[in-house]
Amino acid sequence: MADFPFYYTIPVRYGDLDAQWHVNNAKFLTYLEQARLAYLMELGLFDGRSFLDLGLIVADIHIAYRRPLKLGQVARVGVRVERVGNKSLTLANEIQIGDTGEVAATAEVVLVAYDYRLDQSIPVPEDWRKRIEHYQQQDA
Repeated sequence: MADFPFYYTIPVRYGDLDAQWHVNNAKFLTYLEQARLAYLMELGLFDGRSFLDLGLIVADIHIAYRRPLKLGQVARVGVRVERVGNKSLTLANEIQIGDTGEVAATAEVVLVAYDYRLDQSIPVPEDWRKRIEHYQQQDA
């Protein structure tokens, strides 16, 4: 298992299931989104009040499904920043089956720093870089 400075747990709900009785592949993206938002709030990069202040927009997602998640299980989503570019952040994620730690999926998400009021990309703020570096070095 990879090492992540942040984990977010999500119980599998009946509404997350598909006809095969495991979590639908699209719900994995929702799990990633929930964990990403919680991570940004943990870092203090978003206060959860106004979408216009979110400051990031998803540009690219790659996900590899490893094993199914089922009703009654808990998804444990790991989040870490792999790279900070001029205008983007690349996140690594791992969705684990909470009680066993088995990897259900891995993902890479590219986020672009974005000003929703101006409707354009912006440079990653220096303050964000410092917060990310400090947070991720706490457990190193």
